[in-house]
Amino acid sequence: MNNIIEKVASCLVKAGSTFREDQKEAYRKAIAKEPGTPSCWVMQQVLENALVAEKSCGPLCDDTGIPHVYIEVGKNRALTGQMIADINEGIKEGLRKLPGRPMAIKGDDYERIDQSGGLNEDSGALLPSPFLIRECEDNNIVRLTILMLGGGPAIRGITQRIFHKHSVQVVIDEIVNRAIPAVSQLGCSPCTLAIGIGRSQFEATSLMMEAMVKGDYGVQSEFEKTITDKVNESKTGALGLGGKTSVLATFVKVGPQRASGVRVVALRPCCCFEPRRASAEL
Repeated sequence: MNNIIEKVASCLVKAGSTFREDQKEAYRKAIAKEPGTPSCWVMQQVLENALVAEKSCGPLCDDTGIPHVYIEVGKNRALTGQMIADINEGIKEGLRKLPGRPMAIKGDDYERIDQSGGLNEDSGALLPSPFLIRECEDNNIVRLTILMLGGGPAIRGITQRIFHKHSVQVVIDEIVNRAIPAVSQLGCSPCTLAIGIGRSQFEATSLMMEAMVKGDYGVQSEFEKTITDKVNESKTGALGLGGKTSVLATFVKVGPQRASGVRVVALRPCCCFEPRRASAEL
C-alpha cells in the first residue's frame, strides 16, 4: 500500500472514530451547565461513547456515514489524477478498516433509486461524494480533510432562499426559525449547526461543508453565537428531553454575495457525533 493510500485510510478511520479536543471540551462545558438532568446524562453517555470509540478505533455511531472529501492544494503543489485514484483507494481501505456500515446499493439508476439492486456487502463499495477542492494558504502542502456525514442530518437539512430585506438580523432570524424544528425533529442532539450562505444551491452547500471543515467549538463569531443562543432558547435539549443545550455550537461560512433580494442558505443540523472529521497532509 502506498503512502497516500495509507494516510487516507488512517484519516477516514480517525474521522469516523474520534472526537477532536475542542469537541470534547464543548461537551464537558455543556454537561457542567445542567448537572443531574436527563439532558446531562445523555451528553455524558455521548462523550463516554466517543472516548471508547477513540480507544478502540471503532465507529462513533452505527450510521458510519458517507465520506465527504475536502482538499486544499498549495500553489507549489499539484493534485494529479494518480493522487485522486490513490485517495479513492484509501477511502475504500479506510471504510473496510473502520469498518463502515455496508450502504452501497447495486444496480442501474432505477435499481439504485428503489433499492431493488440489493446491498453490496463490501463496506469499501460505498463511494465518496464529489471532492471539493480549494486553494491552500500554505503553498507547499496538499491537505485532505474527510467528513463522515450521516443520513439523519441530511434528511433534516434545508437549502432555501431567504429574503434578506437588507438586514443581517432578518437572515439570522430566518435561520433560527428553520433550525429549531430541524433540531427537534432530528432527535440525535445536541446538534452542531453547519451553515453556508452563498449565491446558488451548489455554492451554499459547498460553503456549509467548508464550515464543518474549518469550524472550531472554542472559537465562535458573534454571528454564530447569536444563532446558537437563540436555538437553545427552544429548550429542546439532548435527545429532545429538554434542557439548556440543544446546540453545542454553530459553524457558518459566508461566501461572495450578489446584488439580489435573496440569500441562498444551506443548513445542516449535525447530529451529536458530527461533524466527524479528520485531516492529513499528502
